[in-house]
Amino acid sequence: MAERGGQARRGPWLWGVVLLVVLVAWACGRSGDTGNDRTGGATGATGSTRKPEASAHPSRTPTTPTPKPSPSGTNTPSGKYDPAAYAPQVRARAAEADVSPRLLMAILYNESYKPHDPALERAWQRYKPGAAFGIANMHRAAFDETKRGRAFAGRRWEELPDDRDLAVRAAAWYLHDLARQLPPHPSGPYDKDELLGLGYNTGAGNMQAFARGATPGSQAADYLSRLRSNWGKAGRAVARTGGG
Repeated sequence: MAERGGQARRGPWLWGVVLLVVLVAWACGRSGDTGNDRTGGATGATGSTRKPEASAHPSRTPTTPTPKPSPSGTNTPSGKYDPAAYAPQVRARAAEADVSPRLLMAILYNESYKPHDPALERAWQRYKPGAAFGIANMHRAAFDETKRGRAFAGRRWEELPDDRDLAVRAAAWYLHDLARQLPPHPSGPYDKDELLGLGYNTGAGNMQAFARGATPGSQAADYLSRLRSNWGKAGRAVARTGGG
């Protein structure tokens, strides 16, 4: 997940424990909310890899604005989430940001460890204000930093659960920014895509350390292992739409 500091995301096993809590929170939220508040608000801070900043008012839940339609026509998600279904968006946004579509797709597979349902994401975010949003698991701070000066600068982090094209676009540009921070001649054992994947998970500072030969911790190492295991199907997914 894109975070603003150097923390790696929690392992997929955590979601087996918290899903029940999220469902309870979601049910409680639906029974207590009215009008626009039912869409859920978000306080806190991200995906492709930085530590979330604490909210000045963690107990407050601002109203989430109505999401703008996605350029791709994919706006409000429904049904079971499959990263491969978003291959057209991955290819388009990767080309826009000049990053590898295969890497971007592999990251979406890595970040699919939790249920990407807008209502559940917002319910969990109410319980944990620093949680990430969207299919690329991006925190608020990372999204706000990434969008500066870009065509989606007017969009809001709160829209990520509802607009998967926006989530893919933000992740692509986050990878673009990470690539600009890589040392010109890394001395570590990882290639560029592996370093960018680690950077997406742990932040630019840690990515630079790994490029100099530092050893990833257990969570970052697990992220890298899963990225490698997802590499093949990520390539097949983007190739099915005419590229790879």
